[in-house]
Amino acid sequence: MVKIVVDTKEIRADDGRSILQTCLEHGIFIPNLCFMKSREHPHASCRLCFVEIDGIERPVTSCTESVREGLVVWTATPKARRLQRTGFKLLMSAHHCQPKACPVRGGCQLIRIARYLNVSLNSQPLERLERAIDEEVDLGLFTYYPFRCVLCGRCVHVCRQRTGHNLLTFARRGLDTVVALFGGADLAAAPCRRCGACATVCPTGALVPKWEHGKAASAGSSLRAPQIPPG
Repeated sequence: MVKIVVDTKEIRADDGRSILQTCLEHGIFIPNLCFMKSREHPHASCRLCFVEIDGIERPVTSCTESVREGLVVWTATPKARRLQRTGFKLLMSAHHCQPKACPVRGGCQLIRIARYLNVSLNSQPLERLERAIDEEVDLGLFTYYPFRCVLCGRCVHVCRQRTGHNLLTFARRGLDTVVALFGGADLAAAPCRRCGACATVCPTGALVPKWEHGKAASAGSSLRAPQIPPG
């Protein structure tokens, strides 16, 4: 165990654990979308979890930095907040968000983070990005909505963890990157049948099991986003 200070609060943490996980476990929220405890190597794709550390000149992603004795961390400095909000705006520039029609019960993680950071859900002042992708994709047992997807990789990771197979993967490049079936896999015949773990960990309702469609008019309405403390 080591002793660190986060926003003037002294806490004890397991040496080597990430700053992000340590903060979340102690009730200190840092915006994030791609973090999962079971990931051995942090994905660091959402670019939201920036913090400042005494002795380090620039803000760093808290999911890639490990705690160590005497560490002093600041989660809401002007520099950290600016990077968190800029990262969020970049995500929203490629995301079709309609808060009133959000498919996730109680609002998806994007809506909750926007409230926490006190920013709007549009991409302004950044331009909205045009992407050459489909609005809806049939993945066998699931329906995938690429414009809801933030490419956090949670579904790809949990699918491999649960089934031992790379059934889901990323396809295409750049702005047109999407989640796809690896090598044309048939999910209907795969060991994941009615598992639904990939949809459960999706923070934005981009992956919806087809067996959920009959329960509500809006896709993914049975999914619930994790709670975020008030800012």
